[in-house]
Amino acid sequence: MSSPTADVSVRVAWAEDAPAIAALQLRAWPELYGGLVPAEAFPTGPDAVAAATEAWRAALTKPVDARNRVLVALERNRVCGFAITGPASDPDLDPVADGELAEVTVDAAERGRGHGSRLLQAAADTMVADRFTRAVTWTVASDDALRAFLVAAGWGADGAHRELDLDGEGSTLVKQVRLHTALV
Repeated sequence: MSSPTADVSVRVAWAEDAPAIAALQLRAWPELYGGLVPAEAFPTGPDAVAAATEAWRAALTKPVDARNRVLVALERNRVCGFAITGPASDPDLDPVADGELAEVTVDAAERGRGHGSRLLQAAADTMVADRFTRAVTWTVASDDALRAFLVAAGWGADGAHRELDLDGEGSTLVKQVRLHTALV
């Protein structure tokens, strides 16, 4: 006798997913970046959700590049996570051959249920379909959990690192390392 399984999937995001993606992103940011960014830097409230929703709707409706993709992890019809892929933007990379996993975010309450693994696999499959042969992603240097997840999936550091100045004044600096993986 088999036990019932959850109805889970990953698909390309639709414009109608914008409110759910925006809400998830705004919920996730304080947890993901709370130790790096002052609490007052995170957008909150209905105006922030509305602005983020419109930004997501615009990005999903008219992407800057046809290879810019947003994927959503679903449990039934509820968005549990999302991933963003597209051409790599770093000057030392080839935007024709190198794809970038710009973000992968899973709702904290949904972690450990396979959504991250499904998103990562779908992102890799999407980048292969877009004819990228290698993928890169930037991770916060102190995010050991994300880096361990990616390394377990076959990603590794490529030696590149950077420091982002989030406030433009040098008081909020975030150190990042770049990981890469072969796609073919």
